[in-house]
Amino acid sequence: MFKRILIANRGEIALRVIRSCREMDIEVVCVFSKEDRGAEYLRLADRSVCIGPAVPAESYLRSDRIIAAAEMTAADAIHPGYGFLAENAQFADQCRECNIEFIGPSAEAMRQLGDKAMARTIAKKAKVQTVPGSEGVLESNEEAYALAEKIGYPVMVKASAGGGGRGLRIARHQEELERTLSQARQEAKNAFNDDALYLEKFIEHPRHVEVQILGDTHGKVVHLFERDCTVQRRYQKLIEESPSPGIENRTRNDLCKASVRLAQAAGYSSAGTFEFVVDRKGKPYFIEANTRIQVEHPVTEMITGIDLIKAQIRIAAGEKLPFTQRDIKRNGAAIECRINAEDPENGFRPCAGLIKRFRPPGGFGVRVDSHVHDGHRISPRYDSLIGKLIVHRPNRDEAIECMRRCLDEFTVEPVKTTIGLYKEIFRNKDFISGKFDTGFIEHNFPY
Repeated sequence: MFKRILIANRGEIALRVIRSCREMDIEVVCVFSKEDRGAEYLRLADRSVCIGPAVPAESYLRSDRIIAAAEMTAADAIHPGYGFLAENAQFADQCRECNIEFIGPSAEAMRQLGDKAMARTIAKKAKVQTVPGSEGVLESNEEAYALAEKIGYPVMVKASAGGGGRGLRIARHQEELERTLSQARQEAKNAFNDDALYLEKFIEHPRHVEVQILGDTHGKVVHLFERDCTVQRRYQKLIEESPSPGIENRTRNDLCKASVRLAQAAGYSSAGTFEFVVDRKGKPYFIEANTRIQVEHPVTEMITGIDLIKAQIRIAAGEKLPFTQRDIKRNGAAIECRINAEDPENGFRPCAGLIKRFRPPGGFGVRVDSHVHDGHRISPRYDSLIGKLIVHRPNRDEAIECMRRCLDEFTVEPVKTTIGLYKEIFRNKDFISGKFDTGFIEHNFPY
């Protein structure tokens, strides 16, 4: 087992990794930008190292500075968290070339699954249904026009190296597709320094469901059931829950088995997630893989009792998974709300500023993952996540009741947050019934 781990991230996920390391008796090194100097969670680390100014491109995205910090502090491994360099295969290679273990999958698996076009190819070989679309990246606009005519409009143009909705556009006819290709290519170039695109059929009014898997370096892969992340705004997830309220058990089982086949086909080890859309007839289609721990991982932890961060660390250290698929049981229902410093009534405008009063809820089956406290300042340079509110109950109805109570208790002042929006959602009849799709927010809360 590792003696010392460096956390190449900040905020909520850094604190989350620190806590698991502490319980495993592993020393922790945190890196931080000048803007994060003095952050409360840094005091829990054994050592902390400044790696540059506030702008991420000169700190949290500088692989050379992170590796130098790991070498300086004699760290055995680096945990990337999510975002920043978490899905950067080159960074994973650099770590291992320096004899520092990267806590994540192999660089090859990251390249294969992180490239959406290549992931589609692997899915087809594993006999997993994909959305009709291009076999690889688009070579020309003319190829896109011809394919769109073949599979039928509407179509979706997606950045091959993309994520988080960036480099993604929908076109309903050829004239719109011409504009869309140009816009998506430029956005992908700006966001990922890679303007490669692919095209697929746009599945209208779907559910968005993902499956959590764990694979070790000895060839064993298991799934930890599905999470429903259908409630989202502009492809940014807002609410995640398990079990999914909108799919049949047969579909649920098919998704889980397909995800295990995909992971095996890619030689995947570590924690990972395979994402699907499920159309109105209940037919699922694989869309992409996430080769990292995800923001919503606590949902899975609550229903299975498995610490995914600890599992990542043990897998990276070469240990075998200590359980089989039969050992993993689902217990009850869990729901997570992402509490962001945003103003929903003003286009979800980010709201940076000083938090003077932070009072999270508590009680039986309630978990709040957050690095925020009284006197914490939300920076405009980083994402607006304040924290994650997770509730766990024997069934979905009780989980919804618990979430309502927790949202009423949750106080964050004076910055604007998404708490008020969630209060409305958890009293919406369509949400309560489970009858909603990815257009739920736009249709019901058109701020």
